Amino acid sequence: MALAGCQPPDAPPPESEPLTEVRGVWLTNVDSEVLDSREAIDDAMRKLAEANFNVVYPVVWNGGYTLYPSAVMDSLFGASIDPRFEGRDPLADLVEAGEQYGLVVIPWFEFGFSSSYNENGGRLLAQFPAWAARDADGGLLTKNGFEWMNPYHPEVQDFLLALILEVVRAYDVDGVQGDDRLPANPSEGGYSAYTDSLYRADHAGAAPPRDTKDPDWLRWRADRLNQFGKRVYEAVKAEDPGLLVTWSPSVFPWAYEEYLQDWPSWLAGGYADLLHPQVYRYDLDAYRATLGNLNADTLSMLLPAGTELPEDYKQRIAPGVLMRVGDYVIDEPYLFAALRANRDAGFPGEVFFFYEGLTANDGRLFQALKDSLYTEPARFPSL
Repeated sequence: MALAGCQPPDAPPPESEPLTEVRGVWLTNVDSEVLDSREAIDDAMRKLAEANFNVVYPVVWNGGYTLYPSAVMDSLFGASIDPRFEGRDPLADLVEAGEQYGLVVIPWFEFGFSSSYNENGGRLLAQFPAWAARDADGGLLTKNGFEWMNPYHPEVQDFLLALILEVVRAYDVDGVQGDDRLPANPSEGGYSAYTDSLYRADHAGAAPPRDTKDPDWLRWRADRLNQFGKRVYEAVKAEDPGLLVTWSPSVFPWAYEEYLQDWPSWLAGGYADLLHPQVYRYDLDAYRATLGNLNADTLSMLLPAGTELPEDYKQRIAPGVLMRVGDYVIDEPYLFAALRANRDAGFPGEVFFFYEGLTANDGRLFQALKDSLYTEPARFPSL
């Protein structure tokens, strides 16, 4: 009789547990041609599968347009899809290719509560001016070129939720994703007439503080964005409990101070299946320092007394890594050191922004990953 924990000489070796981690990439419609044809989509998904990636986050909401035929957009704005993709359905092509190549597909609502970029609100706010977010001087809320809708307005919230539910009802996707604009709003905002009335109703008629970083004012606005995040989570789960609700916010606490994203509360409240904080840094020291702030002490600093992060919070975080933007492409030594840092810190993988970083320089990074950390396939987490 073999002792417990021992195997007789002729016993087959025990099967090792399959590796489980996030190996993802964002697919964009900016500086990218991946979504321009079914052939390009198939080529990208095949290459990702061959390199042992397991999840893609394709953009479906950008610049005031959807990248799938939307009945919601057609009914409100008379245009069902971004004109660039008229007559096609890139999301349907992606879902089919994902099934063919064994890749998880989680649509990414990139623009979130932003209405436009350098377009003075664009067609959304031209159609519904009451949806505009306002700064302390009454101007259209604008930050880094992005113009914003008012995320505290019920019509705006219903609109974004309708787009999200439209996708999960019409496509065989694996989940949805918000990012640094969903749920979010620049902390310079909150001064529309509608939001002013909400605040006064909660504060015995007192006006919102002019100091945009007033602690109580930050908290009041962030709490309402938290409520919307929870509403999205519950509505998606009501459609299908197996769908994942994922978020890709800015890094904390900067995300809270600048964009009212209190994502540790999303973890603590149970309405974040996976989080991909944007640890976008151009050098390794800065990456490691930012990654180091994803610890329990830092993430718990603003949680209410008696509220705690889940014990498995690290297993719900796979950092976002900046692979390419403009002329910048991450170099191999930094890339692999960053991925090792992720694993050393206990985070199960990463997501790259964005696909064209992998194909740059004749696909050098594609091959480098396949030859090293991504040599063996990995199962995408099911939480």
